[in-house]
Amino acid sequence: MDLSIIIVNYRTYDLTKQTIKSVLDKDHPFIYEIVLVDNASDDGSLEKLKKDFSREEKDGRIRFIINTENKGFAHANNQALKETDSKYVLLLNSDTVIVDDCLERCMEYMEKDKKIGALGCKVLLPDGKLDKACRRSFPTVGVSFYRMTGLSKLFPKSERFGRYNLTYLDENETYDVECIVGAFMMVRSNTIEEVGLLDETFFMYGEDIDWCYRIKAANWKVVYYSDAQIIHYKGGSLNKKEKPKMIYEFYRAMYIFYNKHYRDSYSKTVTVITYLGIWGMYCLKRFINFFR
Repeated sequence: MDLSIIIVNYRTYDLTKQTIKSVLDKDHPFIYEIVLVDNASDDGSLEKLKKDFSREEKDGRIRFIINTENKGFAHANNQALKETDSKYVLLLNSDTVIVDDCLERCMEYMEKDKKIGALGCKVLLPDGKLDKACRRSFPTVGVSFYRMTGLSKLFPKSERFGRYNLTYLDENETYDVECIVGAFMMVRSNTIEEVGLLDETFFMYGEDIDWCYRIKAANWKVVYYSDAQIIHYKGGSLNKKEKPKMIYEFYRAMYIFYNKHYRDSYSKTVTVITYLGIWGMYCLKRFINFFR
């Protein structure tokens, strides 16, 4: 198997079906499989997907992993990763659409440079604008401070203040970055063998940043590749009724990442200020969200 495409479904039948069809409808010059992990959906989406793609399940192009409990995005992906034996693995969000020969281009680029451990493509929003999360720097205290204070928006072309989303770089060029987004993350299996699976401490957010951090620490390249594209219907995989929980998980991920990778590098004073900043922003977000 050349490529295993892992998609996690949670109550997103229409979007997940669209994502799968965007892969199946193309004539790929490589051997691939789709591993669909259902995270305990209770809306009938799993049953409908199994019916829609029964033929593909029979011929081995699609495999289903069915969970009775939702233990998070990282856990679901890890279940699939443990069952794959491909040269490359692609984490693909259920709210994305593959454009043209995106997968072929990405694999060919990684074949040319054996030092690339993870590659992300150009991720576009439905309005054609770049999803800024597809190329990022690690959220150090300084980078996060510029983001939270709005300096990154005021000076997007500044190499210092625009580091969070690398807004000072041309989105139509290809280059090494620190971090790519989990909505589309093609990873070499040899890299996974070396750095390990996703950290399941992260429930929904942050696991992609943590994985990139470990991949870079192991001296593999992480690349933003602009010559391949997907469309990301951002937020489509979130259930509105669970929005407060998702807000909590977003800021909890910041807390986990800081403790895991940065706390020992900063003074206690900086750590306390960081904690106050994270949970202060969380409280503010919940307050604003309450009145929407």
